[in-house]
Amino acid sequence: MDKNKVAQLARAVIETETRAAEKLLERIDDTFTDAIEAMLRCTGRVVVLGMGKSGHIGHKIAATLASTGTPAFFVHPGEASHGDLGMITAQDVVLALSNSGETDEILTILPLIKRLNVPLIAMTGNPQSRLAKESSFHIDVSVEKEACPLGLAPTSSTTATLVMGDALAIALLESRGFTQDDFARSHPGGRLGKRLLLHVEDIMHSGNDVPRVPVSASLSTALEEMSKKGLGMTTIIDEEGVLLGIFTDGDIRRLLDHDRNQIGEIKISDINIGDVMSTGCMTINKSRLAAEALQLMESKSINAFPVVDDDNKVIGALNMHNLLRAGVV
Repeated sequence: MDKNKVAQLARAVIETETRAAEKLLERIDDTFTDAIEAMLRCTGRVVVLGMGKSGHIGHKIAATLASTGTPAFFVHPGEASHGDLGMITAQDVVLALSNSGETDEILTILPLIKRLNVPLIAMTGNPQSRLAKESSFHIDVSVEKEACPLGLAPTSSTTATLVMGDALAIALLESRGFTQDDFARSHPGGRLGKRLLLHVEDIMHSGNDVPRVPVSASLSTALEEMSKKGLGMTTIIDEEGVLLGIFTDGDIRRLLDHDRNQIGEIKISDINIGDVMSTGCMTINKSRLAAEALQLMESKSINAFPVVDDDNKVIGALNMHNLLRAGVV
């Protein structure tokens, strides 16, 4: 194998497909925006059709549309003529993909689609094809050449179709006012959904699991509370439960280091937690996203902080382990 030749060929493929995608810029015209309007007016779903490699691209375009606020699904043209055409209703929009614009399986069902009187958006590489001429809106995705050196394997053409499909999906997303929260509701699984959906209150320690001691407590009482709750810190509160300060494992090390010469002469039980606690500590509200809590922890180099309500009363505690277990990290 000639490694230099292989690398050169790979670069040529990328360059050819890049040029094909760039050519699409000049085809974002009134036809494109009219197609967007038709999909926005659709009260049903966008039904995507495509055979062979166009079918694979069609599956991806349908999935992208569905996940960005435009209900869509893919129908195999070959199966459509054997019953699946019943999946298309008069409330739908059909998006048909065919590089040649002469795909037999699509042309076979074309009269039935026309009879439904639904908007037909065609994406082809041949504006003179039957599919292009029969469509309500034709979007030109033609390419100068395929990246395949034989000029046979669909490469540049499928890339161009996929890019135009993404352009449709994102234009629709923006036109619908689709938000991050909308996106999260359609992606509840995996890390992405967790980062967008989980709130602090969903994963925080609460109730008796929250380390807290009164400001009048001794240091030894605070250490016992920290050990029992296992979060590496305890909150210090007043009689109303309002947060006054925090004491962490790091505070213990700093206290011992600072008072190394004196600590041996003082009983831990005689030290009041109110005298050694850290005030003005970082807190978070339970309604904040867990992903925001992670950003705060990383930016401030801390591993835990109290969760408070609008009155600054301690209602929970959150640490990095909570975020790890929840899959936010």
